[in-house]
Amino acid sequence: MSDRTRRDEQVNATREALLRAAERLFAEHGVHAVANRQISEAAGQGNNAAVSYHFGTKVDLVRALARRHAEGIEAGRLRMVAGVGGSAELRDWVACAVRPVTEYVEGLGTPSWYGRFIAQVTADPALRAVTTEEFAAASPSMRKLQEGLNRCLPDLSAEVHAERSAMTRHLVTQMVAERERALAAGDPTPRADWRGTADGLIDAVVALWQAPVTREG
Repeated sequence: MSDRTRRDEQVNATREALLRAAERLFAEHGVHAVANRQISEAAGQGNNAAVSYHFGTKVDLVRALARRHAEGIEAGRLRMVAGVGGSAELRDWVACAVRPVTEYVEGLGTPSWYGRFIAQVTADPALRAVTTEEFAAASPSMRKLQEGLNRCLPDLSAEVHAERSAMTRHLVTQMVAERERALAAGDPTPRADWRGTADGLIDAVVALWQAPVTREG
């Protein structure tokens, strides 16, 4: 093995350790409550400037975390969207919004921190813009998902569609974070497994999309 290869492997290992440590600390304490020095220490790095050296700013670190998760979730959603094809069933398309997330988090094992991390950053206006940009860049499947929902709900206005899309994102984000938190703490959960959690979310989100619309004025 060449010195260059060993150096690259060492850099990659350090970056991965920093990402894992940052995600856990952000999930448990909030992004703004965690200093770069704490991340370096938690990752076993003696150099307190390790985060700045490998990622730049804290925003850049958040962006890197969002990007790697977005790619994993997108892979699952692409498979699901291809599977439902031209379905006219609302539940099929809602499942495409929910199951890729729950299945991805389940695959991370217990404990995981993704759900709580995303719940933290999406509550912050500046960081939400960063994560939204990363997920949008990694998600060609979202256009097909939106088209599928439109076919199932042709009478919804663009404004109501956008509103209910936002509601769906918030519900999925918060419920995934809630289950992840309970599993990490060893607390009881309403559903026995992640598949059941997805089923419950899909039931609720389908009802949300089918709810009557109160017209303004």
